[in-house]
Amino acid sequence: MSNYNYPKIVVTGLGTVNPIGNNVDETWKSLITGKSGASLITRFDTTYFETKFACEVKGFDSLAYINRKEVQKMDLFTQYAIASAAMALEDSGLNLDIENKDRIGVIIGSGIGGMFVYEQQQQSLFERGKPDRISPFFIPMMISDIAAGYVAIRWGFQGPNYATTSACATSAHSLADALMILQRGDTDIMLAGGTEAPICKMGIGGFNSMKALSTLNEAPEKASRPFDKERSGFVMAEGAGILVLETEEHALNRGAKIYAEFSGFGLTDDAFHITQPAPEGEGARKSMKQAIEDAKLTINDIDYINAHGTSTPHNDKNETAAIKNLFGPRAYQMAISSTKSMTGHLLGAAGAVEAITSILAINNGIIPPTINYEFPDPDCDLNYTPNVAVKKEVKVAMSNTFGFGGHNATLIFKKYEQ
Repeated sequence: MSNYNYPKIVVTGLGTVNPIGNNVDETWKSLITGKSGASLITRFDTTYFETKFACEVKGFDSLAYINRKEVQKMDLFTQYAIASAAMALEDSGLNLDIENKDRIGVIIGSGIGGMFVYEQQQQSLFERGKPDRISPFFIPMMISDIAAGYVAIRWGFQGPNYATTSACATSAHSLADALMILQRGDTDIMLAGGTEAPICKMGIGGFNSMKALSTLNEAPEKASRPFDKERSGFVMAEGAGILVLETEEHALNRGAKIYAEFSGFGLTDDAFHITQPAPEGEGARKSMKQAIEDAKLTINDIDYINAHGTSTPHNDKNETAAIKNLFGPRAYQMAISSTKSMTGHLLGAAGAVEAITSILAINNGIIPPTINYEFPDPDCDLNYTPNVAVKKEVKVAMSNTFGFGGHNATLIFKKYEQ
């Protein structure tokens, strides 16, 4: 893609619901003050579960965005998406009364979809023994694409509309797809991101069976510790992140505020293992290299990397190796952090929420920290911005997301210059 002169694509609106904030401002304040979103699970009885904590969304009022009748027909992942889309649209300042809605598209991915409603309806079937007890709303509540569909219906957007599903890389893929659609001139505006609500018995139980989750039940807020020698697994999280993307021309014509330029992406696969990253992070290295080339930059231009940084033994070691293999000595000069240390791992929504974080780092000149970094790991020896946010000019930010199946996605955002 770097061989073509595509129009600039810019970010004009941000919206999020996540474990450390029910809007962008709350989220940013929590990030720069090092607030953990982890606590004991309130949604179900965890007596027989190895992991008894997660990063739940707290104090979310769906009725502020959706009427009560509609809420009853939606899984939480859809509710989070609609709320985040509403915030992003308001933030963008778009006057939808005068926009051509044929040229507004929506791509909202989910790694799992309606896991909670699936569990609930399956339990109803088993307990009552008859399939006629299954809700007629079960299928539309569960399917991963329904969040994008609801957003289009709510605001009348008739452009391209679908969901991506690529595990933890899901919403980064959504954003990459949206960028390509805008670049080729099919739309003027795209809403893109991801949403997830996996904190249920099957979600926690399933990841426990894989030995993927931390079991530090005595200190949940300390459990997500990316790149730390004592890391032992990720912390499950939920929420959504939605961005409004526009062509530069469209944004300037309407006098929009512009957060950043979305300048490039890289997409690869490890082709190695269903859950473990390739040795030395080779697929991740290629993804980052592609993104830099797509953005027409060099390794010397990257100021900040928002790392995938899951707090799992394999990911953090291999992501570190990938960064060192690509950037060489410069790897030690860049600021890196994993905000999953605070938000937990939002699975399919992680890429979008971390894209928002990267954009806010550019706009505020602050690198959010990696909290809970206490014990250095010789395999992870870069500058992960330990425990305390750092003021630093950020002209270019890179955001990594990697998923089961070997999916790798890297996004690059630049400080906007007309």
